[in-house]
Amino acid sequence: MFEPFPHKYVWNLSVNLALSVGGHIGEIDKACRPLLNEGNDADEDAQTQMFFESWCELAETLVELANEDEAAGRPRSAGAKLARATAYYQTAERMQARTFAPRRAAYAASLASFDRHLELTRSPAQKVEVPFGAESLPGILIRPPATARRTPCVIFWNGLDSTKEQIFGTGVAQELLARGIGSLIVDTPGSGEALRLRNLTASVATESWATACVDFLEDQPDIDPQLIGLVAWSLGGYYGPRATAFEPRLSFGVAWGSNYDWGQVQQQRLANQGDRPVPHYWDHVQWVWGCDNLDDFIELSESINLRGVADKISVPYLVVHGEHDRQIDVGYAHQLYADLTSSPAPALKIFGDREGGVEHCSVDNMLVVRDYICDWIDLTLASLEDTAHPSRQGVA
Repeated sequence: MFEPFPHKYVWNLSVNLALSVGGHIGEIDKACRPLLNEGNDADEDAQTQMFFESWCELAETLVELANEDEAAGRPRSAGAKLARATAYYQTAERMQARTFAPRRAAYAASLASFDRHLELTRSPAQKVEVPFGAESLPGILIRPPATARRTPCVIFWNGLDSTKEQIFGTGVAQELLARGIGSLIVDTPGSGEALRLRNLTASVATESWATACVDFLEDQPDIDPQLIGLVAWSLGGYYGPRATAFEPRLSFGVAWGSNYDWGQVQQQRLANQGDRPVPHYWDHVQWVWGCDNLDDFIELSESINLRGVADKISVPYLVVHGEHDRQIDVGYAHQLYADLTSSPAPALKIFGDREGGVEHCSVDNMLVVRDYICDWIDLTLASLEDTAHPSRQGVA
């Protein structure tokens, strides 16, 4: 992993994530370089605020340049800059305490930049609302060009502190689009807009989120309801397998990083690193899960695991994991794979040093893992289509 900040894993992870979701190394250097030379004697909270200010300044500069492009009749150039501004605003925002007031303005600016990016680039992506009880989940729907056949679709979910805009920025939906496959990228409860703007918190029973997403896709006349899958990364490595086990209309799934027993990881983190493993961590997880205190969260975390769940997954399922993941041990990937006893086509891919993708959610080389997942989905859908639509076999 690219590690410009000695002994600051979380900052380095953020830098690599920004690079993976559309950032540019030359611009990112501008945000990082002042942080290498200033604030070394400041306390941790002050350093985190410096991080915020440096990344926001970079994002704001790109917004100004995008406005100049747009005024000069260069909409696509403007849109490209706004996509990167989105990534930089969210890099700044996600590192702060939820009580840090400027965080809200940065997040709002990221959404505005992203919306303008879609408009100026005439992207095939559209913002949608997925009905969810009395509320709705904000999403991005990417449709392939219309054909005589209804098209497959992949649902994408976040993890603990990522967003739908970051998943979009990886290019995974665009890669699937080139293969004639649609995508629905959703901020689930506990993440993105759902948490920040709607106060929707996470729950153990993630199948209710999947039910809402599948219901929404079944109402889309161009989406094939028999060919809907679910991919989820990071903490989504718990969310996704759990949902796939209990939502029978999902026809395949991918855990982009296995969180087989996330609760156990939390208990180990508390025992080994105390009440402040990274800035604001315990406050953030309590916010995500709607807990009033750390004791309540730790008690809840005991149920956030896939024991007795993964063996109920009855569709093709892929587990991918980095060999040197420093957050979620690779052993959890092997445990999830071992429990896929009801899947007709279980698959496990551990990414090692030769190919890259060895870190958490492959932030050190997301492209190689992204493409592997897309290839697996493409091949899996080819076999599933024969079963779902036998009359099409042999028809060009």
